[in-house]
Amino acid sequence: MQAVNLLLFAIEAVGYFTLMVTLLHFRQRLGLGVFLTALGVMHFMETYLAAVFYVALPFGAASPGSSVFFTGKLMMILMLYLQEDAATVRQPIYGLFLGNILTVAVAWLLQFHTPIDLPRGDGANVDFLKEMGWLMVWGTTLLYLDSIGIILLYERLGRYLRRRIILRFMICGFVLLTFDQIGFFGALHYFLDIPASAFWDGWRAKMFAVCIYTGLFAIYEIWIRRSGIPASVRPISDIFSDLTFRERYNDLLNRTGRDVLTGVYDRTRMEMEAPVMVREALRQGQFATVIILDADHFKDVNDRFGHLQGDEVLKAITLRLGTILRSADRVFRFGGEEFVAVCPATDHAEGIRLAERLRWTIASSVKTPDGKPVTVSIGVATADTDGASFTTVLSTADERLYQAKKGGRNCVVGKPGLVKTG
Repeated sequence: MQAVNLLLFAIEAVGYFTLMVTLLHFRQRLGLGVFLTALGVMHFMETYLAAVFYVALPFGAASPGSSVFFTGKLMMILMLYLQEDAATVRQPIYGLFLGNILTVAVAWLLQFHTPIDLPRGDGANVDFLKEMGWLMVWGTTLLYLDSIGIILLYERLGRYLRRRIILRFMICGFVLLTFDQIGFFGALHYFLDIPASAFWDGWRAKMFAVCIYTGLFAIYEIWIRRSGIPASVRPISDIFSDLTFRERYNDLLNRTGRDVLTGVYDRTRMEMEAPVMVREALRQGQFATVIILDADHFKDVNDRFGHLQGDEVLKAITLRLGTILRSADRVFRFGGEEFVAVCPATDHAEGIRLAERLRWTIASSVKTPDGKPVTVSIGVATADTDGASFTTVLSTADERLYQAKKGGRNCVVGKPGLVKTG
């Protein structure tokens, strides 16, 4: 009997994998929704079987729902990530979670109905439905953690096993399904009094299922897909942001605090972020340079050509700032025609050279409507050479900006001994 159950166990795993991978492989023709729907529709069956249906195997009693189908689902989520991206993977995760919360809510509402007796005498077991609902919510919560964990672990292992894709796949399955067994068994033991001996039996069954799925994954990658999986180059923090929708929050944050005219960050955003940037650079043992820039004789531009032309000049200046400054640097509109750039991991000499490039680029490419060059004066200060706080460093840079304007404009002024003029 145990041998027959083991054979059926393997057949179920192979059948599940074959069907799901077929849907995944042909997702471009069938649509990804077919794969995602098939992945989600099994969730109630998995949870139900894990609660009430166990079979005897050579290594103990186990449920196909937990060992075959839930294990398969988690490995499918990893495969979906490998062929798509984290933003796609999060769709079934959140869909399942919200759907199961809805199941619990519906089960709670149903208990207020007064059902009629059916001719066969069968009645709905609302208590069981509620119990199953909460178990499904807990299972989906674990699936959420499992899915994030298995993807992040896969990427982390890539540092050490960059080309050993199949080995990484198997290790991820072993680790995350061990974690899942601990969490899900605790709920089964609490809700349904499943005996403690079932923990090890279920764990061994899940490990056996991981071995089957890893073998099938190897066959698919080597003999069917053949293209292999490109090594990820994205930071793990970015992947985590995608999985948890944090990139949407970051995008929303990125769209706020912007100067309407120029598109750079405004003074309010500077007061929030610049002190943090300077403080973080110093914490890491690095410098942070602050550059303050002011357009020379900008009032004359507005008076002669009007404010609309003046606005175009400001836009042209900020465009040049964007082409010279690095991705880690931040530009803020300080007020009027003044701009502040915060440049982490930049010492004072580097800041002077960067400021000089800005000055030269603007002077050689930004013109007034009558063709005359627009020049800028720049003050440069660096933490911690000129102070340990953003406010102190900005104040020093502002003093040097005043010196640049007083000294003839169109020049860069840094600490004594580091002054460049146009």
